[in-house]
Amino acid sequence: MEKIWFITEASKGLGLTLAKRLIQEGYKVAGTSSSLDELKRSVGTVSPGFLPLVVDLLDEDSVARALYDTVCHFGRIDVVVNTAKYGLAGSIEELSDEETRRNFDVNVFGTLNVIRGALPFLREQGSGHIFNVSSIGGFTGAKEGFGIYRATELAVLGFSESLAAEVRPFGIDVTVVVPAYFRSGFTASGLLAVPKRKIADYRSIKEIQDQPLQQDGGTVELEKAAMALLLVGEQEDPPLFLFLGQNMSDLAAVKTRPVERRMEGVKELVSAAGLAV
Repeated sequence: MEKIWFITEASKGLGLTLAKRLIQEGYKVAGTSSSLDELKRSVGTVSPGFLPLVVDLLDEDSVARALYDTVCHFGRIDVVVNTAKYGLAGSIEELSDEETRRNFDVNVFGTLNVIRGALPFLREQGSGHIFNVSSIGGFTGAKEGFGIYRATELAVLGFSESLAAEVRPFGIDVTVVVPAYFRSGFTASGLLAVPKRKIADYRSIKEIQDQPLQQDGGTVELEKAAMALLLVGEQEDPPLFLFLGQNMSDLAAVKTRPVERRMEGVKELVSAAGLAV
């Protein structure tokens, strides 16, 4: 049976690349954006298999309408892909409460709104697949200037693991996508925000803002990432984690190796306190 895909932020980045690839392969796709004109212009394809939708991901009613319209139009939803997010570069001291909450609203709570809206349809049909896009930054964590952004990505990783366990009895799969940095970068897509307040003492963070996330290491071509999602979406037993990009084990080791060394360093101390390690 041909699967129906629902993709958030299908007018930019991975969402756009995936939508265009799926349409090219003959799949039926509902794509969302905050601007219908931008979505149609970006996809550039008039097809009976493509349903463009205007959605405010922070408005539960707007999300619910989009999902309902998709089911009415195509009859069902099989694969939900949450790609909508943006980067935020700034020190924790520089970022205001409003800027911080906005990043969590879009990257975390917008994704949760889609998941909550989609699950009743997926549970009723007894099948489905949810992709939540995070990043290797959500796993490695430590990178000056991206603390809040990486906290949002870590949140997506965390709740995706719990979600997978919760919905498995209903025949629903969950895959959290963990890419290295996309070759286009946040700045090329206009998806990198910086704080209004700048503190001159954070000189190194200003340099990071000028040369953002992709400078960390490996990069991923959007076309190859989209193809990977398409192939995983067709698997009967898809993975929970989908790591994408070269040198991913080296990037992950940036986090794991120091943690292992620190654990070794405090073993005697913790044992002396009467706790097992």
